[in-house]
Amino acid sequence: MNWERDLPTWPLSELSRRVQVRPHRWHVQDAGSGPMILLLHGAGASTHSWRDVLPRLAEIHHVAAVDLPGQGFTRMGATGRNGLDTMAEDLLALCEDQGWRPAALVGHSAGAALALRLSHRLRDAGGAPPRVIGFNAALEAFDGLAGWLFPLLAKFLATTPMAARLFTMGGSHETRARALIENTGSYLDDVGIALYARLIADRDHVDATLRMMSQWSLESLLEELQTTVAPTLFLTGDRDKAVPPRTSDRAAARMPNAEVRTWTGLGHLMHEEAPERAVNEILGFLRASE
Repeated sequence: MNWERDLPTWPLSELSRRVQVRPHRWHVQDAGSGPMILLLHGAGASTHSWRDVLPRLAEIHHVAAVDLPGQGFTRMGATGRNGLDTMAEDLLALCEDQGWRPAALVGHSAGAALALRLSHRLRDAGGAPPRVIGFNAALEAFDGLAGWLFPLLAKFLATTPMAARLFTMGGSHETRARALIENTGSYLDDVGIALYARLIADRDHVDATLRMMSQWSLESLLEELQTTVAPTLFLTGDRDKAVPPRTSDRAAARMPNAEVRTWTGLGHLMHEEAPERAVNEILGFLRASE
């Protein structure tokens, strides 16, 4: 996404700033004061995913949302650092540079995996690991045939120079965005669809998303779950067609301090479909786990 052309009409652009922390030039949106909450979007999204959540949380918290490397408005500085471990390392460097000591890490889908990984490395202002809230957390590899076919396809696309260009060409981007989102079990209004349409029309954003898919590996994180002591809340939508709700159930069963709550009638983008409820769940969990 182009900073000068696209940012002025992007949600919460008045909160946006650039932060150069090697190897990336990060897009950060932050507001408010108080105990800090860090928001991490999923693969293929951006800070816009939190547009109706961030302002409400910022009424009583310092809240920051970041675009992951190469996605949205973050300029990727190293193409080989899009996997879980390297992305977590770079986010940790960003937190250290900004003096952030999050009391909570909130992630959607792959962002929830990043939140769990960071919970082992970050400490809040009191020296405790930050609490974790994951919306439809992507914590399992694909099953069966997809387990090897999809990663190989993603790696092929990520290493094919024309892949992102071909993906962004042809047809109505809004039609394609609506189909992609509805295939995850979620239904957004026209404003939400239009924002995703802008993202999938951007070659750099699509290229970075493909690179993230091709480099992603959960093995070390899954081995770490049983030692994850941070209080953790998994929120799942029973209509999610992208990440089955049982994924969070299985992860929570391996963790010493985790619980799962399922919302009916919502899909993969549940926090965008019901942002008010998402805010209430986050704040309620933080109060209860103090």
